[in-house]
Amino acid sequence: MVTAAALGAAGCDAVGGDASAPSGAGAKEGRPSPRPTPVWDTSPSSVAAVGDSITTGFDACSVLADCPEVSWATGSSEEVDSLAVRLLGRAGAAERSWNHAVTGARMADLPGQMARAVRRAPQLVTVLAGANDACRDTVSAMTPVADFRADFQEAMNTLREALPETQVYVASVPNLKRLWSQGRTNALGKQVWKLGICPSMLGDADALDEAATLRRETVQKRVEDYNEVLGEVCAADRRCRYDGGAVHDYRFGTEQLSRWDWFHPSVDGQARLAEIAYRTVTAERP
Repeated sequence: MVTAAALGAAGCDAVGGDASAPSGAGAKEGRPSPRPTPVWDTSPSSVAAVGDSITTGFDACSVLADCPEVSWATGSSEEVDSLAVRLLGRAGAAERSWNHAVTGARMADLPGQMARAVRRAPQLVTVLAGANDACRDTVSAMTPVADFRADFQEAMNTLREALPETQVYVASVPNLKRLWSQGRTNALGKQVWKLGICPSMLGDADALDEAATLRRETVQKRVEDYNEVLGEVCAADRRCRYDGGAVHDYRFGTEQLSRWDWFHPSVDGQARLAEIAYRTVTAERP
């Protein structure tokens, strides 16, 4: 679900003191109706990012390493054309965008990241988190949906207590099962997966028996539940926009996946994430 940009009332009474307001058709012709002021600003002047390895550009440039310059949210790479660059220009992004994402972070880490982000008083905060809550050693170790909701709500509360007018863009959790389906065709990728990348989904990558299928379906369902939470919490905040599942629904192909691990976004994949974010942030909505 995509949160619509609500409209707030604007303007003031044109008649002062105790005077009676004019009435009738003549009054309507003589006094133009005030225009509502949009709550959502499609051109924020600063951006802070919170989240996990996707936002740090992990494995996009070299094996098992962050590469923040290609981050979809705040990176400087011309190939990616990050959200910050698209909104602020290259010079503006260098001065007024900050990346607080941490590789390996889960939703429980988001309140702390948000606390660091608010110190910069950004006009827009981007959120992409949740994959690591599903990517655990076992399905039983995945973050419960109720805890995921509580952690995300706490992060939003942390932001709102400090910056009530800052806008939030929330990206959906990617489709981990689709990433498994794409990556399992590459022998090198599967070797890297054995180092511990998303074991709940990618473990025993070639196994297609009933137990393996059930395991992957369980992870997939948890991701869908997480995305439902993201949409619901965001919908309750008039200055929050959820991508409506666009990142989850995007069909990452081999060109969009890291050639180092065939799971994280490549430079091209980061550019696709930046496109989705920019469309959502700049969309004009009634």
